[in-house]
Amino acid sequence: MYEWHKQIKVIVDEIDECIKNRNCEAITLRFLSRNLGYSEFHTTRKFKEITGMQFKDYLRNRKLAFALKEVRDSEKSILDIAFDYGFSSHEAFTRAFKGIYGVAPSEYRKNPMPVVLRTKINPFDRYFFGLGEIGMVKSADDIKIYFVTIPAHKFLHIRNYESNGYWDFWQKQSLIPGQDCETICGLLDSIKGKLDDYGGSEPNSGSGQIMAYIIDPSGRLCDWGIPRIECYGVRLPIDYNGEVPPQMIMMDVPEAEYIVFEHGPFDYEQENRSVEEKMEKAMAAFDFTGTGYCLDTSPGRMIYFYHDPEQFWKYIRPVRKV
Repeated sequence: MYEWHKQIKVIVDEIDECIKNRNCEAITLRFLSRNLGYSEFHTTRKFKEITGMQFKDYLRNRKLAFALKEVRDSEKSILDIAFDYGFSSHEAFTRAFKGIYGVAPSEYRKNPMPVVLRTKINPFDRYFFGLGEIGMVKSADDIKIYFVTIPAHKFLHIRNYESNGYWDFWQKQSLIPGQDCETICGLLDSIKGKLDDYGGSEPNSGSGQIMAYIIDPSGRLCDWGIPRIECYGVRLPIDYNGEVPPQMIMMDVPEAEYIVFEHGPFDYEQENRSVEEKMEKAMAAFDFTGTGYCLDTSPGRMIYFYHDPEQFWKYIRPVRKV
């Protein structure tokens, strides 16, 4: 039942790898279909059935997402960037760029504003399908627990007062025009200067995008008995003055102290549930006695949640001195 979802995941992973390596010749439909052992027609049909878009459209928009970041961040000529991403000319690249982002690459370089990038799709997620882990591998890494002072920063985000968990958050947001996962993650991915950006481009990963919770009496009670509002967004420098998308909220977060529960890298397919259970137990069992701190549940305090299997699973919870 899920076999083709796995196969499409192989394709989207290969597309990103080839784009990163400037190997555009290797991401033709013929090449990818042959590697999977299926006809181009069958692969195209399944790709559209599972992702909701044509293969050629996904590939083109994904190339343009990578190209936009080079236009924004590098000093390479527009023509060189066009050639790097498989466009035949400056004019062809400009037409494609302007067609999807509404602005020419040269104009965007002068004034980069938030635009909706095509983030990498994830057609196969074991937890979304309710399949759980595929093995009994357990991480040998211990959970690190430490206190930090996080400097003042801004938090650009959307929020939901009723949602309960990541999947429920996005299901509810999808009912709000302009706040679905694809649009919001695409906008956030295009913003330069994110404090947690490690160069990735998938939701809730190294692209600087994180879940967060604002402690608020009007919010929903979480498992810890704390009323909070669920949010999704990015942390930005305190002096950030870029454009704020109309469907998002910019919030100033003052310097404050936090406790961090951090698990190292893990295998998402095999260990996600195990690591989650380990994290929950560590937070529930932690004894603040002798630390000089206690949890701070004051309205407005932030809880940050990082889930990037290649680097860490991390909860950052607010504390105050006692």
